[in-house]
Amino acid sequence: MIQQIQMPIRAAPYAHQQEAFTFATRLFTEDASPGAALLMEMGTGKTITSIAIAGALWQTGRAKRALIVAPLSILGVWEEEFAKWADFPYTLQVLTGSSEQKAQALGRITGPGLQVAVVNYESAWRLEEALLGWKPDLVIADESHKIKSHTTNASKFMHKFGNEKCFKLLLTGTIITNKAVDVYSQYRFLNPAIYGTSFYRFRSRYFEQGYFPSQLALKKHMEPEFTQRLHCIAFRATKADCLDLPPMVDIIRLVDLEPKALKAYRDLVRDSFAELSAEDTVTASNILTRLMRLSQLTGGFIKPDDGKLQQISKAKLAALEDIVEQVTEEGGKLVVVARFVPEIDAICKLLEQKQIRCSCVRGDVKDRKEQIAAFQNDPEVQVFVGQIATAGQGITLTAASTMVLYSTDYSMSNHEQVRARIHRVGQDHKCTYIYLTARGTVDEKVLRALREKADLARTLVDDYRNGGNPYG
Repeated sequence: MIQQIQMPIRAAPYAHQQEAFTFATRLFTEDASPGAALLMEMGTGKTITSIAIAGALWQTGRAKRALIVAPLSILGVWEEEFAKWADFPYTLQVLTGSSEQKAQALGRITGPGLQVAVVNYESAWRLEEALLGWKPDLVIADESHKIKSHTTNASKFMHKFGNEKCFKLLLTGTIITNKAVDVYSQYRFLNPAIYGTSFYRFRSRYFEQGYFPSQLALKKHMEPEFTQRLHCIAFRATKADCLDLPPMVDIIRLVDLEPKALKAYRDLVRDSFAELSAEDTVTASNILTRLMRLSQLTGGFIKPDDGKLQQISKAKLAALEDIVEQVTEEGGKLVVVARFVPEIDAICKLLEQKQIRCSCVRGDVKDRKEQIAAFQNDPEVQVFVGQIATAGQGITLTAASTMVLYSTDYSMSNHEQVRARIHRVGQDHKCTYIYLTARGTVDEKVLRALREKADLARTLVDDYRNGGNPYG
């Protein structure tokens, strides 16, 4: 039986991950319409668990192809996690480029191991014919709140896999976000036998009209049946319940700069190194001054010679948007910290556009106590945005257990201080730290130094004196 085999990953799994693996693989053995929901909060390891499930299906000859559909900003996460954890042969292709290029890349996925295609939701429905024709044996819907509305093109496409004879995994922190009615679309993909294939029959059976036309209230007498059906194919794991998790979990989210921004970055690296080489004396100070310009660019902004600030990239902003959506959909709160003021402004503007209330503390904010109190005590204020130099000390933000480091300070002291804002007395949950890191840039070098507790300035000076480019 498939549930008797070990998780095929290069790590010792936590107990809750082993339980989730066993739960899903048992369903895949016993259920005539196999689908499993892993309702695992951010930081509990739903990706590594899913990789293990995919590997187990391949090892037992039940899956040769796996399709992963995820938000655009985290496609690369799957590639990284497979490379890090999969203890079985596989070939993985992230589908990028035009629709024609994606379809061609899909056709080139070959190999004796598990064949894995990763695509974002907006591209998936546009590739409907190619993806359905590829006939995956396993389909994974990551961050499934993206298909909570049954009327979107992405949802309609995913529902078609609900009719296919394949294994299905649904990954999200919680299946019910703002409205219980959102369950239908996600389960229509996962297992149509649970709530049926008609939204209107589902709505009529379980809901009654609320005070406003747009409101639907779950019928009290139907709540037990609704809940039982929901959980019969779902495994739930929260950070609060996972006693085996360490008190702090780091997640590195690699972000790819847009081609234009990447070219500008490489030009700046070349120019910075040329300027450095022309100086008589190279010190930590002049190396770090140029490094700061590169860090500002990876955060999205550049100031040309005319002195007018330009936003050149929105890559980190797009990644943050998905994280904000995920955490707030789960009903949680989030702390976002950044080093530079233009980043803070861009983040606050994003939240305003999404109509998400936030508190903000940076250098020019006078009512800091009020901003902090609102985040800590007002359930409507879901996000705190802080500038590292200003919000890194002396404040408590334990209303959140997840922090996004949009950009990082070079100082080890400042880095540890800002992390401590959520991990302190009064925190009841494990803490998750998400580092938005621009791939192939100084972001990776800075983060490596911070995690290894190395002296960044000394490391860069040594790089230069040994003949290397400290920025490359």
